[in-house]
Amino acid sequence: MDTRYVQSFVTVVDCGSLAEAARRLDLTPAAIAARVRSLEEELGVALVKRAGRSVKPTEAGVKILERARVVMRDVRDLRASASADEPLGEFRLGVSTSALTGLLPPVLRRHYQRYPRLAVYVEPGTSSHLYQQVTEGELDAAIIVQPQFAIPKGYDWHLLAAEPLVVLAPANQAGRDAHALMASESFIRYDRATWGGRMADRYLRQHGIRPQERLEIDALPSIAAMVAEGLGVSLIPDWAPVGVAGMPLARVPLPGVAPVRRMGLLWAAQAPHASMARAFLEAAAARSDDV
Repeated sequence: MDTRYVQSFVTVVDCGSLAEAARRLDLTPAAIAARVRSLEEELGVALVKRAGRSVKPTEAGVKILERARVVMRDVRDLRASASADEPLGEFRLGVSTSALTGLLPPVLRRHYQRYPRLAVYVEPGTSSHLYQQVTEGELDAAIIVQPQFAIPKGYDWHLLAAEPLVVLAPANQAGRDAHALMASESFIRYDRATWGGRMADRYLRQHGIRPQERLEIDALPSIAAMVAEGLGVSLIPDWAPVGVAGMPLARVPLPGVAPVRRMGLLWAAQAPHASMARAFLEAAAARSDDV
């Protein structure tokens, strides 16, 4: 059985479209359809069906889907094990939303300078979701907030950045007391479903601050844009993305010692792609040396 046919089937199901699967695999829709048909002929069952403009798996397709994913992971792991001295192939990296505009770009630049043949698939998400995907083997590694519980044996987490909580306010509010800002101005809350958002919520409750809540959202770049428009203030980690540099914003420090969101890399220490994770850490360390 040609594993490329299995890959095409999984990609079609994930994308829900032959055209999108073709774009992702850099093939024509006709080539993707031919691969899926070849797999169906080999297995003797129909695996996909059209449903309006989308493509969905048949009952037989659903039955083999997870096994097909395992086959593709095994193929990737086999390639990674064979090329342990030089990371090749695809590295599946989960990245929390804020790290997409903060930590990731300069680290990837250094990573590709050293390993130009490496392909990185980036999946954004919340830290809790990405943590689960790493521990279930869906991702090779993830940049997430440090879990507030013991990490299972066999997994490593390494600090990449420490980001203290700050009050983000419009530039004309610079110089005001952080607590007074949060108590008096409209408040844009960092989503409490995220680990960082829970840290901010805990700080507010510990200091008896009851903000005039206007919005709750989980994307730090979006929060920054809304604050810059004068929609309110927010309590967020100081992740300092390049994209915020030109916005009329003020970072108002909290009094005393502020809570710190610790961002780091989580990976399975003994997995075939562990060497890629360690190489990623080396690129991150080189970035820190430049700062």
